[in-house]
Amino acid sequence: MKNRLKVLRAERDWTQADLANKLDVSRQTINSIEKDKYDPSLSLAFKVARLFQQPIESIFIDKEA
Repeated sequence: MKNRLKVLRAERDWTQADLANKLDVSRQTINSIEKDKYDPSLSLAFKVARLFQQPIESIFIDKEA
């Protein structure tokens, strides 16, 4: 799954650690998601969407689509 997490984070001048703290996950988790090495759980995807006030599908994009 592709995602726009790095772009959204950069627009706010947040580090990976900043975002990790806001989502209550590790910085390594953020790094793995940004590098498309890890797909977040549905609950984490919802937390990300709420934090950025955007629909999930505007942040996470299915590679198959």
